[in-house]
Amino acid sequence: MDKSLTPKTTEKRDTAVNRLLLYLAQHVYSITVGVMCLVHSVLLIIMLISGVWPLFYMNILSVVVYAFCFLLCRNGSIMPVYVSIILEVTTYSIVSTHFIGINTGSYCFLFSIVPIIIYFGSHLFKGKERWGIVIMLILNFAVFVALYLGFAKATPQYELNPVIETILIIFSMFTMVFSTIFYNVIYIYTSENEVIDLEQKNRELYADAQADALTNLLNRRGFLPMVENLMKDQNTSRFCVAFCDLDDFKRVNDSYGHNGGDEVLKHTTLMIREELPGCDICRWGGEEFVILLRGFTLAEARKKVDSLRENIATTPTVFFNKQIFITITIGLEENKPIYKSPEEIIKVADSRMYYGKQHGKNVLIYKDKKDE
Repeated sequence: MDKSLTPKTTEKRDTAVNRLLLYLAQHVYSITVGVMCLVHSVLLIIMLISGVWPLFYMNILSVVVYAFCFLLCRNGSIMPVYVSIILEVTTYSIVSTHFIGINTGSYCFLFSIVPIIIYFGSHLFKGKERWGIVIMLILNFAVFVALYLGFAKATPQYELNPVIETILIIFSMFTMVFSTIFYNVIYIYTSENEVIDLEQKNRELYADAQADALTNLLNRRGFLPMVENLMKDQNTSRFCVAFCDLDDFKRVNDSYGHNGGDEVLKHTTLMIREELPGCDICRWGGEEFVILLRGFTLAEARKKVDSLRENIATTPTVFFNKQIFITITIGLEENKPIYKSPEEIIKVADSRMYYGKQHGKNVLIYKDKKDE
């Protein structure tokens, strides 16, 4: 495959047209060289029939040049191919105009490489180097003007049959139009794919910014706006927040290493999801989790969360054939009109969890001591 710009196909429909365009975009350099070789093969036959031997031999040389360029494309050496195309087409336009005259339209081949100069050059040159593309386009146009003015009234070396002359004109025009359409289609296709790919990467980055890499849970950035929106919605303002902390988690890391600790965190995440399906879970930091229980009263949430606590305490994490037992302390609070931000209700749940840590651990605290 050419070392050219290869578009990605994320979120693209897998149609025959898309597969064709993808193939053309991935092999654009080799296809360009192949088409150029085909063009000169046709011209070779025409010159053989017409008896224009200088151009017959020159077309043989051109075919050899493009065969060599094809090998360069396969090796990813695109710059020599780029230079060879420009020099070969420019030279052929000058020589053919000299031998068969301007009325055959040979100078139009200069226009057929304009899209090639731009398309190839945009990939090969960066920054200020791209002024080289502008210079080559100016020189290309200057050669056209020189040929048109210099051979407008000149007598060609070979007089061609009018039918052959018409065929050459149509053929040169066709190559010019085909080149323009082909590279515009490839440019549009690759540009669209780059936009789609960029949008996909942005979505992935946005998701990564809101998710914890280890557990794939929400992080604070993704969790807090969710709670805030729920607090603003008067129709669904009933919910509870549980602040959870794994007890003596440092002991796990010290005894089993951080890999063991990671397994405990992932196993705990799995148990929370199984015990509280549909609830939003946040890895608050380290071994802390915050759970959003939508639509739960405090009594309902208390029952579910306490069941979670008991299951975690009795279900060990298996790590290299070893069982790691751990407990969890939970602080629980329900949403109330006095809370104006997610941080306020989470702070209350956190303080209840901390109280539980100081009074035995492996407990659920759902009200303050003053409320008892």
